[in-house]
Amino acid sequence: MKQLKVDAIKDGTVIDHIPGGKAVQVLKILGGGKEATVSIGMNLNSSKLGKKDIVKIENHELSADQVNRIAIIAPTASITIIRNYDVAEKRKVEIPGKIDNITHCPNPNCITNKEDIRTLFDRYRGADDDKTEFMCHYCERIYPADGLKIKVG
Repeated sequence: MKQLKVDAIKDGTVIDHIPGGKAVQVLKILGGGKEATVSIGMNLNSSKLGKKDIVKIENHELSADQVNRIAIIAPTASITIIRNYDVAEKRKVEIPGKIDNITHCPNPNCITNKEDIRTLFDRYRGADDDKTEFMCHYCERIYPADGLKIKVG
């Protein structure tokens, strides 16, 4: 089997174990990699996920806000910080208990869609613990995490 090699990065971040097909959404969260060299692998074989994506971005470490946004769309992702070609830190993303102003409320009648109000969602613990859901603080509707549209700005 032929294998393509992607060069190691000196400094930056590797986001691995992204569910297959979600790398483009992750890249949008990162601002499209406007200032950095970005490598993307999509639909790679994974023993845990079946198919996975990976994003490597040079000279950029993620903010807490970016990690929270990624956790919502890719809860299986892991973040590796690279400094001087060595792994400085490695951790799995954690779905936050609250998400503050990083997603739009899907309810068109929600006050956050009619007035200039920051959105706020609380993680909802329903009967099905395998499914991550969030409840809008204002309209009190419950949405699956994958049903929320993440703001990219």
